[in-house]
Amino acid sequence: MIISPTTRHRTARRALWFLMLASLAAPPVHAQDDWPSWGGDLGNQRHSPLAQIDTSNVSTLVPAWRYEMTKPGVPSRPAQSTPLMVDGVLYLSFPYYRVVALQPETGDVLWDYTAPGDWNSPEHQVHWTGGSMRGLAYWEGDDVTAPQIVFGTEEGELISLNAQTGIPNGRFGNDGYVDLKTDDVMNGFPNMHYGISSGVAVYKHLVFTGVHNADETGSKGPAGDVRAWNLRTGELVWTFHTVPHPGEVGNETWLDDSWRNTSGANTWTFFTIDQERGILYMPLGSAHNDFYGTDRPGDNLFSDSIVAVDALTGERKWHFQAVHHDLWDLDMPVPPILFDVERDGESIPAVGVMTKYPVLFIFNRVTGEPLYDIEERPVPAGNLPGEYYSPTQPFPVKPPPFGRIRFTMDDIATVTPEHTAACRERLMAYDGGRNRGPFTPPSVEGALVFPSTGGGTEFTGGTFDPTLGYYIINYADTGHISTLDEVGDDPDRRGYVGPPESRRRYWHVVDRLTVDGWPCWQPPWSSLVAVDVNTGEIAWKIPFGTVEGAPPGLQTGAPNSQKGGPTSTAGGVLFIGGATDRRFRAYETKTGRELWSVETEQLISGANPIIYMGQDGKQYVAVAAGTTLLTYTLP
Repeated sequence: MIISPTTRHRTARRALWFLMLASLAAPPVHAQDDWPSWGGDLGNQRHSPLAQIDTSNVSTLVPAWRYEMTKPGVPSRPAQSTPLMVDGVLYLSFPYYRVVALQPETGDVLWDYTAPGDWNSPEHQVHWTGGSMRGLAYWEGDDVTAPQIVFGTEEGELISLNAQTGIPNGRFGNDGYVDLKTDDVMNGFPNMHYGISSGVAVYKHLVFTGVHNADETGSKGPAGDVRAWNLRTGELVWTFHTVPHPGEVGNETWLDDSWRNTSGANTWTFFTIDQERGILYMPLGSAHNDFYGTDRPGDNLFSDSIVAVDALTGERKWHFQAVHHDLWDLDMPVPPILFDVERDGESIPAVGVMTKYPVLFIFNRVTGEPLYDIEERPVPAGNLPGEYYSPTQPFPVKPPPFGRIRFTMDDIATVTPEHTAACRERLMAYDGGRNRGPFTPPSVEGALVFPSTGGGTEFTGGTFDPTLGYYIINYADTGHISTLDEVGDDPDRRGYVGPPESRRRYWHVVDRLTVDGWPCWQPPWSSLVAVDVNTGEIAWKIPFGTVEGAPPGLQTGAPNSQKGGPTSTAGGVLFIGGATDRRFRAYETKTGRELWSVETEQLISGANPIIYMGQDGKQYVAVAAGTTLLTYTLP
């Protein structure tokens, strides 16, 4: 697809923008008032040092302004975007590759960019096309290049816009665009899907890209490689093979040469960077197909791994695989968070990583040494002919699991007698669920698996409060019956992407095991949990969200409330949306006590709040809810 630059400006506001920039004599040093990257900082702590809004006054928050994201001629889709706030300008992205620059105190538009395309055409209504545009990256530029806003598209392009004007950077690639669908990653499948679903990351003059490969295929398809590009020119700088080639570390974990043309093992979520040490942390997803691996025997490095590399060269420093031979689509969706662990008077640089499983792994982020012991524990095998089953999976001794990882009929929900009876009937159709403990594999007969493919945890991730030493994240106790149904030669069931040789051999059939929207296992169905990283213990855990119609006093948590992560502040307040009851909440970070909530007209899903200080001296909280950006401040 060819995209030509197009930008609409509002003359008066553009003039105001240039007057503001004229006062900048040197490249900006980001103030604490800003939110210059998706995670607030490159270490993804999602913590604001601002304290104007605190535990004593957060209950008085009022709406400040709102911005409607819909645009004539472009399909409407709920945004999963987290804004940036840099040097007095708020940047926001929408589906279908629209980016706007807003005045952060009023929501007035400074510039508005949209990539041209016939977005209403049938070929652009597939679920990934138009992209979720979950985030943007900011580059301060250099002596030659002005500051840039950088993002990727689900169409397989990398775009760099002048942050002052919204005009594509003519020095970057082909007039501001780089085609990511190069022969070396497409693996001979040029028409298969290859795009970017989440934000890219910037370090010095480099921008790092992962990829969203189509999950609806078999094992073959485009590579999941991570790549670095020169922000000045758009030229490729280095490539890291996430499925190792012969002679590279990890290739031996792909038996029978199954590494060839294998798709997946990709970073579809957000990168993390240790800016001081120049280390890039790559959270990698599962290899394809997500639910069976008969054609990829072995442990399959670097799928479901955290890989630390030299950001300037791509040279591997260390890695850890959290799931061997993934058959559950567990991925590593949670962006790694950098923090320090205090132990015996020493401050240890650490990184916390998670799959969709409710366990937190904590490592020395420089050496890769676990800061709490990790055990390889036996897990059940399945009976699918030709499948490879890893005999063990890794579990951290600390922190303990904070969500459900097994099920028996004793765990059936007892919210109401009617719900219990209906759930028991549903479960007995599967002989009680056939769950044999953690990592019960999918089967032809069907088995209850925790967590479900949707998590667990998700790409919106967690936050870290450095004063308390608390890692805080929302988690949904989701499970499903996971059944493998052989496809055969039925073309309607082999997947709608890719040539025949790439398509799936088994159809993954999911039964969510809910009755009238309520899960069939005991609540809470979603939780907000704080882990003390210095002790490895859970500091507090509370039900997250509410369910209409639940018995009075029963705190169930709202089902499937894992998409929409928290942001903490120096004022001792934690903000979070994401609960499926459509409320935006504030909690006391130290205790988990709810301090404030407001109903939102649309669901906050896939979007995290940001905190910033306006030029009017007021602190703001901003979050995307559906197709609207909402902001709040003190009266």
